Amino acid sequence: MTDRQTPLNVLFLCTHNSARSILAEALLNALGGGRFRAYSAGSSPRENQQPNPLGLQVLDAAGIATQGLHSKSWDVFAEPDAPHMDLIITVCDNAAGEVCPFWPGHPATAHWGYPDPSEGDGSEDDKREAFRKTLHAIKRRLELLCSLPDAKLQQAVLQTSARQLAQS
Repeated sequence: MTDRQTPLNVLFLCTHNSARSILAEALLNALGGGRFRAYSAGSSPRENQQPNPLGLQVLDAAGIATQGLHSKSWDVFAEPDAPHMDLIITVCDNAAGEVCPFWPGHPATAHWGYPDPSEGDGSEDDKREAFRKTLHAIKRRLELLCSLPDAKLQQAVLQTSARQLAQS
C-alpha cells in the first residue's frame, strides 16, 4: 500500500466513451488498490450512448465490476464541482488529437492508443475476442501504473511516468 492519503484521480478519454475508456475505468478501479480512482468520458458521446455490451460481457467474464459504468461527456469533468483529476489518459487516437476542455489544476496527461475493439464486421465471437484482447492490453499498462512507487506518482513526475508506460 502507499503513503498517499488520497487516491490519484485518473480520467480515461475516448471519443464515444463506450469501449476502451470504459474498460480502462473499470480495470483501474479493480486493480488500483485504493491508490487510484478511475473515471471515463468521451469527447462526443452519441445521444443515449451506453457502454458497449460486449465490453461489459468481457469485464464480467474477467470478474471486473461493471455496476455504475455509463457513458458521459468529458464536459462533466470540466464542471466546477467535478473531481480534480491528477492524470488524464486518452485511449483512442481521435480523442488524443482533439482540443480538450480546460482541466483545473493542470493534470498530467498521456496518450495510450488502442485499436477500437468495436470496429469491424466479424462475428459476435470475433468482436468479443477483440474486446478481450483490448482488455488485456489495457490491463498490462495499468498493472505497470499500479506498481509504480509513490515517487513516480508525484505531480512533478507523473506525466513523464505515464507517458513512458505508453512505450510498454
